[in-house]
Amino acid sequence: MAVDPSPELAEHYGHGRCVICGGRNPHSLRLRFEPTADGGVRASFFAHGELQGYTDLLHGGVMASLLDAAMTHCLFHLGIEAVTGELNIRYLRPIPCGSALEIRAWRLSAFPPLHRLKAQILSGGEVMTLAEAKFMERPVR
Repeated sequence: MAVDPSPELAEHYGHGRCVICGGRNPHSLRLRFEPTADGGVRASFFAHGELQGYTDLLHGGVMASLLDAAMTHCLFHLGIEAVTGELNIRYLRPIPCGSALEIRAWRLSAFPPLHRLKAQILSGGEVMTLAEAKFMERPVR
């Protein structure tokens, strides 16, 4: 059963101070992931210059964080709290700062407590970066 996709979802799963989605972190990017019809999630993001690595290019570590957060939120929307166990990223094209981006994630398979997910960063409909990851469910706190 899916969990309500309200803005409090990150807080519910202990992500209130997350640098990507946390509402209680003044430095957070405050991304809001929305569920998609196929059971995944999506978010819009503007790659501003304060997140650059090389001149005028979005930092690769920021891209990795966006992808990881998208996959984490995909699981949140499915009512699952899990941590990243393995993250593999392919940087297909550099992302210029000033780009409007779409971040998507979806689950590939579930063998609880293990879940495999995939995510993409798109610019103008073109896949710029993609990732696959394995997540392990967290024990009940």
